[in-house]
Amino acid sequence: MKADDLQQVRPGFRDPAIGSQAVFRSALSALSHPGRVIEMPDVSELPRHGHGAAAVLLQALVDSDCSVWLSPALAGTDAAAWLRFHTGCHWAADAASARFLWVAEGDALPALASLDAGSDAYPDQSATCVVELQALDAEGADGLVLTGPGIASEQSLCASGLPGDFVDQWDTNHRRFPRGVDLFLATPTHIAGLPRSTRVRAAQTAVEA
Repeated sequence: MKADDLQQVRPGFRDPAIGSQAVFRSALSALSHPGRVIEMPDVSELPRHGHGAAAVLLQALVDSDCSVWLSPALAGTDAAAWLRFHTGCHWAADAASARFLWVAEGDALPALASLDAGSDAYPDQSATCVVELQALDAEGADGLVLTGPGIASEQSLCASGLPGDFVDQWDTNHRRFPRGVDLFLATPTHIAGLPRSTRVRAAQTAVEA
C-alpha cells in the first residue's frame, strides 16, 4: 500500500476490543436468527465507499489469514485500502478462491455454486459473502420466507436487490449442507444473516402452497 493511500485511510474501530466484540455479537445474532434484521453498532470510522454495516462487519470478521474478493464498484476505492489496512487481509485472484466476498449494491452477485463451499472434512472453511442491498425489511408479501434452525416457525424477509434466481441458487446451496456458502445481507446500517442451514422460498410460493 502506497504512502499516499495510507494518508487517505480513515480510522477504524474507536476502541478495537469493544468495537470488534460488539460487531461480532451482532453477526452471531444474525446467523443465530436467520432473516432477523439487526442494527449494527456505531463503533467505527468508516470508508467513504461501501455500506457502513458491511464495512464494519468485515472489519470484525476478517484478519491477515483471510482472502477477500471485492466486486468492481469497491475494488480500487478507499474501502479496499481501508479494509486491508485495518485487517491485514490479502486479495483473492477471483471470487471462486475467496474466503470472504464484499459485493457492492448494484454489482452482480457471483453465482453461489461457483464459490468455495468448503470440504466434507472442513465445511467451516467455506466462503462468506457480504452483499450490500438497498433495503431489508421483515415484512412484505413479495419477499422471502425462511425456515430452519434458529427460526421458531417462519421468518419473512424482504431483501431488495437480490438476483431473480436467488431462491433457486439458494436451494442448491442449502442442499450441499454441511458444505455451502453463508451470506450476510447489508444495508448502510443493518444486516441479516442467511446461514447455509436455512431454507428459503418465495413468499408467493408459500401463500399458494
